[in-house]
Amino acid sequence: MKYYVTLNNKNYEVEVEETEAVITAVTDAVAAPAPVATAPAAAAPAAAAPAAPAVSGDGTPVKAPMPGTILSVSAAAGQQVKSGQVIMILEAMKMENEIIAPCDGTVKQILVQKGSTVETDSVLAFIG
Repeated sequence: MKYYVTLNNKNYEVEVEETEAVITAVTDAVAAPAPVATAPAAAAPAAAAPAAPAVSGDGTPVKAPMPGTILSVSAAAGQQVKSGQVIMILEAMKMENEIIAPCDGTVKQILVQKGSTVETDSVLAFIG
């Protein structure tokens, strides 16, 4: 299988076989080759998403550093937290990322729940 990778303004054409990788060409960076289009799979009807809770904006926002899915929420509204304390786990690119409290305080509002999909900079919670 061939892949095209750009690293430090150099394009690499990489061929990958079952257990090894071989760099087959190195070139200066120019326009990356267009990805090969595949036929989209038939889309299943989307289930209605639960309504998002109202955002109060009260306190320090805790934002998602990257897009992903919330695996667990370990803090609740009204709970005292310390700066650096893990308040939830965000899965992104098959990795579990700890979302920590940016400051000491009381959790004012949790805006996500287990299974929620979030985008970069989405507000996850407020701490006041």
